[in-house]
Amino acid sequence: MKLIGSLTSPYVRKVRIVFFEKKVDVDHVLENVWAPDTKITQNNPLGKVPCLVLDDGGVIYDSRVIAEYADGLSPVSKLIPIDTRDRASVKTWEALSDGIMDAGILARLELTLRPAEQQSPAWVDRQMGKIETALRQMSEQLGESAWCHGNQMTLADIAVGCAVGYLLFRYPDVQWQKQYPNLDRLYQKLMLKTSFIETAPPAA
Repeated sequence: MKLIGSLTSPYVRKVRIVFFEKKVDVDHVLENVWAPDTKITQNNPLGKVPCLVLDDGGVIYDSRVIAEYADGLSPVSKLIPIDTRDRASVKTWEALSDGIMDAGILARLELTLRPAEQQSPAWVDRQMGKIETALRQMSEQLGESAWCHGNQMTLADIAVGCAVGYLLFRYPDVQWQKQYPNLDRLYQKLMLKTSFIETAPPAA
């Protein structure tokens, strides 16, 4: 299998961590979807990463789908519960985390790809507002628990770690660590794991 993606995408990081925790080998093929010569649409018509190309030529895309697929490849470190209610809880954490990443990327694209005279401060503020309300919800739901769901790391924690890690990478001025120390405690614990260390984005 080969995973097409970039070193800076938080969605790619999420699935790379899942593969790492599941101890499933996958080749990582670098791709810049914003480059004029990108060939990503040959595998994903939506032009997005991550994109997983299977050994039989099949293709899976969207980080949530890839993460779920990867979790079923090995019995090691089960990251998504089987029980319907528990499963929904973990996937909701993932959706909330992905929402932070979505908003952060939309705001960044507005500020970096659109000419200054065409940029919409209201649009950027709207995205940053989504990030703030999502962080507050995360903190309230985590409370004093060691993990987002249950008594061990799940996909929920991986997704949260990638979301807040993306904020540190692209939005260092967002003071979420001081405002939500319980989220920071979780993040610092995750950053002790080899899977998080090995997939950290390069220096900006």
